This record gives sequence, C-alpha cells and structure tokens, in this order.
Amino acid sequence: MLSINSLSKNFTLHTLNQRFIDGFHDLSFSIETGKVIGLSGQSGSGKSSVLKCIYRAYLPSSGSIMYQSQELGSIDLALASDYEIIRLRRKEIGYVTQFLSAVPRVSALDTVAEPLLITGETQDEARKQAAALLKRLYIPESLFDASPATFSGGEQQRVNFAAGIIARPDLLLLDEPTASLDIKTRQAVIDILLELKTEGITMVAIFHDDKIMDAVADDIYPMNSTNM
Repeated sequence: MLSINSLSKNFTLHTLNQRFIDGFHDLSFSIETGKVIGLSGQSGSGKSSVLKCIYRAYLPSSGSIMYQSQELGSIDLALASDYEIIRLRRKEIGYVTQFLSAVPRVSALDTVAEPLLITGETQDEARKQAAALLKRLYIPESLFDASPATFSGGEQQRVNFAAGIIARPDLLLLDEPTASLDIKTRQAVIDILLELKTEGITMVAIFHDDKIMDAVADDIYPMNSTNM
C-alpha cells in the first residue's frame, strides 16, 4: 500500500539566520496492506516528521511516497496536488497526533462523529458510533456534550484518537497515541488497534513504549544517526 523511497526532509529556520537543519534523509521502506510498521529511534531522529511528510503536513525535500489509493490509484504523495491530498485525508488517510485539534464550542461527541459525517453517514448513526467509541475509551458520558478543549490532557488524547480512527481510514498514521494514558486506557487503545489490523487497516506508528510497539507492529524501522 505504501512505498517510501529515498525520502528526506530539511528545514531552514528563518528566525535563526537561515540556519539549516537536516530533519532526516534517505529513508526507504514499504508496507503491505493490513500491516503495521513502527518507527523507532531517539527523540529528535525525525519520526514525527516522517508521518507529517506522509500526511503532507510537511512537503518532503526529496524522495517519493507512493501510495496505492482506492480512488486515485497509485499516487506519489510528495507530488500530489493539494486537492488530491484533501480528498485522501477525507476518505482514506487518517492521522492521530498527540495534540487535540478541535473547533471551539463543538462537543466531544460531535468532534468524534464529524469524520463519519464527511463520509456520508447520518448524524444519528455517527453520534451513536462516536458515543460507543468514547465509552470504550473511558470518557464519562457526562462529558460527551462538553468541549474537549476543557478536558485533561489524557482525555483530550482519547478524543483525538477516537476522531482519528472512527471512520476506519485505509492508512492510519499514529504519533504516540498512548503517551499520556493510564494503564487501563492504554490497553483499550491497544485492543482497538489490534482490531483495526484484523480489518485490514494499514498503519505507520510511533510508540514511546517498546512493549506496545512489539504488541502492535509487524515490523520496526529504526531511525538512527544514519537517517539524521
């Protein structure tokens, strides 16, 4: 489903006299449909930047990201138009970050339900599925109608995770989805990810815990000094 070839990302810090930073370089790996690849490496090795390049939040400096889209066929995400990227984000590619991105005054329930509405699901069914998922992640029902901006860090991360996976994207990018969670909720996330694997969802993931990486990932791509 995904083949990354000689991918590199450089940054120029304009506020620091055009300082040049080599984020990562010459990454190459591929992943089959329904498999999970984990990115490992020390802090600052560029793991999150790789996910952002795949999602096209960052534009790669060089290399290709070949993705097999159900709707668009084989497409290089590094060269795709903004319009094509938006279509893929709405229907095929999901991204779970460590940080909440929510519209002010929109409830947690509607924040999670929104990706289903975009796919054409009815509002009643979308909210029903969102409620079930939030309960499974131990978000109290009393908080469903509250803005997730008022939640604790761990609760916000659970809402973010739920919104990222509820529409079952073909390709799911995960940036430390369990980092701020307690043991019980962490296990709930792991169980959900394993279920997504059985459904054939492909994932590229970063986990802060090696035990979680071993439990979920089929393969591990080490990012080290040779990629920095």
